[in-house]
Amino acid sequence: MNSEPQFDVVIVGAGPVGCCVAVLLVTAGVVRPERIALLDRQPPPSPTAADPIDLRVFALSRASERILLHVGAWPAIAAQRASPYERMTVWHANVPPRSADVLSFAADEAGEPNLGHIVENRVLQSALYVAATGAGVAFVAGSLQSLTADSRQVELTTSTAALTTRLVVGADGARSQVRTLAGLGLTAADYGQRAIVAVVTSQRPHERTAWQRFLGDGTLALLPLADGRSSIVWSVPDERAARLMALSAQEFAAALTADSDDVLGRLELSSERAAVDLVKQSADAYVRERVALVGDAAHVIHPLAGQGVNLGLLDAAALVQVLQDAASDREDPGALRLLRRYERWRRTDNQIVSATMDSFNRWLARGSGPVATLAQQALPIVGRSTLAKQLLVRRALGAVGELPRAAR
Repeated sequence: MNSEPQFDVVIVGAGPVGCCVAVLLVTAGVVRPERIALLDRQPPPSPTAADPIDLRVFALSRASERILLHVGAWPAIAAQRASPYERMTVWHANVPPRSADVLSFAADEAGEPNLGHIVENRVLQSALYVAATGAGVAFVAGSLQSLTADSRQVELTTSTAALTTRLVVGADGARSQVRTLAGLGLTAADYGQRAIVAVVTSQRPHERTAWQRFLGDGTLALLPLADGRSSIVWSVPDERAARLMALSAQEFAAALTADSDDVLGRLELSSERAAVDLVKQSADAYVRERVALVGDAAHVIHPLAGQGVNLGLLDAAALVQVLQDAASDREDPGALRLLRRYERWRRTDNQIVSATMDSFNRWLARGSGPVATLAQQALPIVGRSTLAKQLLVRRALGAVGELPRAAR
């Protein structure tokens, strides 16, 4: 290997989390932009107003919004169909959706302008990519093929070039090649569910409310979009998902309206449908010397509360903060003892959120028996407790736990 690496940091994956790492490194003054590279097969496409709504959307928390403000990406996101939501309503199939037994939150009760924003994946990705490359970060087109590390640097062989760097950040998603090549291991479990995503129109307005119903065999979320439509995430067992995907548009809409308990009146498809297998994953280790994983490369959780990308952006901010705090002491950014600080910090919070989502899925969304009955009966009790609701709102806003400085 060469005595002096070409880069200080190479980030594999130009998705939202990888691009966020890149631009945070620049804004925090950790690494000069010309010493950072983003590696991916191709740059993300630039969205236009004429594009259809992306089927993949995120419910961005206040913590994520602050990170995006910090790196200068938020104005571009807010200008492109970002939809603030002011209320959340959660209920189980055994109670009516507009009864006193639902669990509901309102932004004004928490002294907040909103509870978060529904943002399309391509909008988030493009805004962060523009922020990173606009700051001077290099984009390298290619796919990772091999990774070899020694005590001083890492050599990456790609489909187009060979790169050397002091630190590799794996932001390359659930099927992370960095994780595999670095031998960081993976523990995975199949939920036996698929999430059906689509855009729908509704007979009644969505009221800037995120609606979520626990069905008994899964979960249905209706997420409010800026144009008055809603994005659905309908998580059901594999067999039922296959049957739903095989229905005609009219039959699918009728089944969807029934599972929504008619909360917004008749629902109709206004986009294609897609179904995604749901799995739980956790890297056995987030780091090794000169390698760190962030986002879905490190952890994948159930999507019922839409926390995945929020956790990934917090990973990005935490990793960069650890590197920033060490930079004044001229520490090597690839040193294992340094990267383990990041791992200890983020693994705990990610595991807590993952376990919480598993509990909701097991006892509220799909459960039966005494424990599930108790959990279902607890929902309206929580809804009547001001303290419990405040704690849940703080979690929804991303205002709990040890937050990185960029998220405060």
